[in-house]
Amino acid sequence: MGDAATYRELGEAAWAWTLGQVRHGADGPWLPATVTGEDQEPGKFRDSFYEGIAGLAPVLAELRRHRPWTPAETALADAIVERLSTTDRDEPSLYDGLAGDATALRLLAPGREVAVLARLAQLSTPGGWETTLRQDSRDPASDVVMGSAGIMLLAAWAGGPHAAEIMTTGGEALLKVAEPTDGGLDWRMWPGYRSSSPNFSHGTAGVGAALAVAGQALGRADFVDAARRGAAHLLAVADLAGGGFVVPHTSPPSQREVEPVTYTWCHGPAGTSQLFPALALAGVSDVGGFPVGELRRRCLHSLLTCGLPARLRPGFWDNDGRCCGTAGVGDILLDAAQDDPSDEALLTGARVMAEALVERAIRDGDGAYWRFVEHRQDPPLLPPGTSWMQGAAGIAAFLLRMARVSQEGLTAPVVDRPDQWWAVPAEVRSRRP
Repeated sequence: MGDAATYRELGEAAWAWTLGQVRHGADGPWLPATVTGEDQEPGKFRDSFYEGIAGLAPVLAELRRHRPWTPAETALADAIVERLSTTDRDEPSLYDGLAGDATALRLLAPGREVAVLARLAQLSTPGGWETTLRQDSRDPASDVVMGSAGIMLLAAWAGGPHAAEIMTTGGEALLKVAEPTDGGLDWRMWPGYRSSSPNFSHGTAGVGAALAVAGQALGRADFVDAARRGAAHLLAVADLAGGGFVVPHTSPPSQREVEPVTYTWCHGPAGTSQLFPALALAGVSDVGGFPVGELRRRCLHSLLTCGLPARLRPGFWDNDGRCCGTAGVGDILLDAAQDDPSDEALLTGARVMAEALVERAIRDGDGAYWRFVEHRQDPPLLPPGTSWMQGAAGIAAFLLRMARVSQEGLTAPVVDRPDQWWAVPAEVRSRRP
């Protein structure tokens, strides 16, 4: 197993490589999502938390837990704040819009996010927030990545004068579009979407977490009850064999050419595990006769016993990023380990994820990056990614956190974010670096 110095050095190398990809134009910094060796122009999501400059904010926050920023890093942080404070756009979402901007501003310049939250409150409708991300219409989405759930999580995390209004609007919109099932309640990415993606990023687990967190903050028992019923639906469709908890990637599975079960932050038990501490926060003790703590542990047991991060077969584990791969699982395991220090398997599992990243890193001078695989295309090897969710930036932050925990122990401070703050003890959280 590696040590703190190994993880810190590789995290710094990944950050150095990412920093080398940042472009500076007359209208501010931007980051190509992938490095192809060809000339590129800023894309539609240049500012986004998912693949743009907003996603550099949590890395900068993590770095400041380890050392002072360099002049270049200070200048970049200032430029990100300036760009996100002045860009005029209407997309509201957490990972591709204004809620992501507010997250970055809160991390880099606390107080600057208030104006963005005011804008989100202004843009709200009784059905939630219109989105520019759908191809068929601008109607509101429900999920964490694009929809009301993610915006609610941002408001709960950031607080401020507009938070209650945003959480109330989002929660009431989600109640209207809940779909009753034999087991409880289900939410699709948006009403009428062709399939259900029941895990965290695009479905019921993420919506349930947002409703539980908002319900606790607002004293809304109806929000909390809906979250509990969402968990009951997941329990009804989950595979509990071997002490685990695994929900299908998509229902019906024929809608996507992917493995029917995945284990990631986005579509697997890594992300879905975050629902259960959110329910605990809201005062829900059990679902379907199972204590919520046990359901979280079952999700984590599935992660630790399924075989990842080994690439067992094409399509099983081809990604090392946060959204769909190794770094995201490692971060979830660190959340859980810091929440339950008595379970040594959690920290050991996080170290296994970090070791896989050490082994798979590609060195480039003083930098490092990773290349993921898409087995359904030819050639399958993808160009290196830069971003928070699909590239070196997000991996760097996990490795730096792993280094801090390795050195300081499980009481090490956590640079928390809107999509996970409730999953770690309050005493280790730090909304600003």
